[in-house]
Amino acid sequence: MTTADTAAPVPAGFRAGFAALVGRPNVGKSTLLNALVGQKLSIVTPRPQTTRHRVLGVSHLADAQIAFVDTPGLHRGHTRALNRAMNRAAAAALESADLAVLVIEAGRWTEEDELVLDRIRRSGRKALAAVNKIDRLRARERLLPFLAEVAARFEFAEIVPVSATKGENMTALARAIAKHLPEGPPLFPPEQVTDRDRKFRIAETIREKLTIELDREVPYGIAVEVERIAEEDGRLAVSAVIWVDRPGHKPIVIGARGERLKRIGRAARLELNRMLGVRLHLELWVKVREDWADSARALQQLGLE
Repeated sequence: MTTADTAAPVPAGFRAGFAALVGRPNVGKSTLLNALVGQKLSIVTPRPQTTRHRVLGVSHLADAQIAFVDTPGLHRGHTRALNRAMNRAAAAALESADLAVLVIEAGRWTEEDELVLDRIRRSGRKALAAVNKIDRLRARERLLPFLAEVAARFEFAEIVPVSATKGENMTALARAIAKHLPEGPPLFPPEQVTDRDRKFRIAETIREKLTIELDREVPYGIAVEVERIAEEDGRLAVSAVIWVDRPGHKPIVIGARGERLKRIGRAARLELNRMLGVRLHLELWVKVREDWADSARALQQLGLE
């Protein structure tokens, strides 16, 4: 992992460290990461458990550097190897962080929230609570009692109400997090925003568009593997495989006369053009790898383990 040049002058009292965004599925961790960093690094869909990997996003402040770590939602139900790998990724990020940021939904506390809080307790990490989606809380008078309820559950360093989708209280949350990081020089150079490469971001963008397009027609047995990236005639040529874990899912992804796959490819290409700042030619192929989400070898090959 790249580290910053420690010989560069660092202001007195500068703080730097890792803040793990942890929580149950679908509380808005990825949206929060993107809002805090100021650009889209993690894909976002309405479906729970969209995030499968640890995604790093670095925020460079005048007196601090925060390495946010977006994690898969910690959840019960370890029946599939993919679920177990996602839980391991989240737990590992928590164990290696300087600070845990528990992301919860305003006005709602569930058994899975308690599961995540128990993980934080066992880790011994200092924790801060980010109470997200305050814009969706219809009765705002419920917010203060809910914050008091959260405070009674654990000795949080701070509790900050936010709306990641509206960008509300992002500066306050970043300042609160920075205050509880250790003093020290930057961990990353000023130009670095993430440790994920172009290949990863292309694959994730395609998977995002797949998930949005398919909604609930195909469950979680979809993965994307970028097989080729090449510069051709002033544009980026990309070939990627969409893996499905059931033969019956292949025609669903392709759609009648291939129209669904074309829509997915078009949506991914337009976003990648903007994200990467280059013209992109995208070829998508749909292939079957039965029960890949239950195969440790397949997970490793797809970078999920």
